[in-house]
Amino acid sequence: MNALGDSLLTKKPWSSLIMGNHAVARAMLESDTKVICAYPGSPTPEIGEALESVPRNLRNFYFEYSLNEKIASEIVFGASINGHLSAVFFKSVGLNVASDAIIQMAMLEVIGGLVIVLGDDPGAFSSQNEQDNRHYSRLMYLPMFEPATPREAYEMYLKAAMVSQKYRVPVFLRLTTHVCHAYEVVSFGSLPENPLSLEARFDPQNGPYFPLVSQAMMHKTKLRDKLRHIQADDKIEKVHHFNKAEGQFNLAGKGIISAGLPALSLYETMSQANRKLDILKISLTHPLPEKEILAFLKSHEEVLVLEELDRLLEGDIKILCYDHKLSCKILAKEDEFLQGEITTGEAEKILHHCWPNHFNKPEIQAENQPTAPPRSAQMCPGCGHRSAFYAIKQALPDQDTTFTVAGIGCHLMGHFDPLNLGQVLLCMGHAPSTATGLSLFNNKRKVIAFMGDSTFFHSGLPAVANAILYDHNITLVFMDNFTTAMTGHQANPGSGELINIGDTKASKIPIQKVLESFGAKHILTTDAYNQNKLTEAVKESLEYKGFSAIIARHPCMLKFTREKQKQKALKEA
Repeated sequence: MNALGDSLLTKKPWSSLIMGNHAVARAMLESDTKVICAYPGSPTPEIGEALESVPRNLRNFYFEYSLNEKIASEIVFGASINGHLSAVFFKSVGLNVASDAIIQMAMLEVIGGLVIVLGDDPGAFSSQNEQDNRHYSRLMYLPMFEPATPREAYEMYLKAAMVSQKYRVPVFLRLTTHVCHAYEVVSFGSLPENPLSLEARFDPQNGPYFPLVSQAMMHKTKLRDKLRHIQADDKIEKVHHFNKAEGQFNLAGKGIISAGLPALSLYETMSQANRKLDILKISLTHPLPEKEILAFLKSHEEVLVLEELDRLLEGDIKILCYDHKLSCKILAKEDEFLQGEITTGEAEKILHHCWPNHFNKPEIQAENQPTAPPRSAQMCPGCGHRSAFYAIKQALPDQDTTFTVAGIGCHLMGHFDPLNLGQVLLCMGHAPSTATGLSLFNNKRKVIAFMGDSTFFHSGLPAVANAILYDHNITLVFMDNFTTAMTGHQANPGSGELINIGDTKASKIPIQKVLESFGAKHILTTDAYNQNKLTEAVKESLEYKGFSAIIARHPCMLKFTREKQKQKALKEA
């Protein structure tokens, strides 16, 4: 067992300097979470790394990387209504995929408890957008905890599990990039001794679990009632004192309400400022802890709501002020702070904007100071995608006679110089459908699209089936590197390395056989390093009328070399 696995399985209370994601994994074990599913995506994959570090014979839980976020959410829902505490985790945009399932399961009775761990990404460090998933908690009428530190992430997971089990409702734990990857000394509790239970606890009488149209209003009413009870439950917030009203003002009548990472940035900024303000840090951001917020508003004349991204808390708090006829003025941040993280520098700017007579304008960095030059993202040395794109480019006419559609994965970097392949990118699995649209009423430009092996199994299957069904005139190149490379080399159905099939390799699901079963008639395969063969395959496919597929295979060289190094180290040891 490795050091991480040893730490996670420490049975007695202990303390450790630990990453936020790993702290969440420990909380899953302490809370006796039995079924955990995920789809890999930054900033959350280290949760999976930690769970995988526990040897199979010592696991008191089931863990899998599902084919997409919706499937993962549906599996844990099934486990929860069978009485098992369950959890699912994925990155921010994964909630878009899972939302169809989660918005419905919110209305039903998850008797075992269900925690949905989100990895949101303010600043879009590893995402194509920085969507604010706090909106989903309002849309779905689900509670949402927002930790600011690894310790809070650990404690709030335990609290979220308790709330979910008590009220039989899914609960969001919203992490952000810096909370996931920050390190802090965390004091942990002990592990439970509960053995795995094979008892089936599903009972339709706990439901109903068959939501008919005639029952929609009833389900919504029940869910809204649950939220009201959660909001009034004093035990939720006060056991660990997540909500903190810190009186440190020398600016009477002025205060700030904040949550998550912005609250930490505020503490740091305030520690260096000459002026101090009262701060109310909240952690259950939906439903709001109205008692604490109202008490804070009543004791202050002006309150700034400091939050990242959209003005959600600000709007909710303004409604509270209006409903309770309070005279407290709620200050707004400038539009320029509606995107990106609220770091200490941004906090300083916002404080100066709100109270210019009390907080100095932050110093602006001199323009002549050296800065790192911009650098395009690049594929790794030896990457099969590099070779494939070079070969494909030799086969293509110029840009005026070709449309190229990119997909999500390492190969999206083919968009950059010098390859310039991939003129449009939308989301996971979009490439065949977007390419289809470009092919319609188009007799002048060839259409070629790219899709990774992981994306194919994630959400590409329906789009590929549709393109084959209607025999749309596109060429789809599968960039197959036998792993989910971009997020840390997690297994996928084409790799034969799924982690819950014992010690032997799992059966692979070959892309070619799937395409053949769908009815594809023109399929060519080659190693991505065989550039001449790949170039000829592209030329042939572009001349074919209808759906054509090329499978360009080569193992991810980063994963390949690491595995070889490990094998060498084991032999030498």
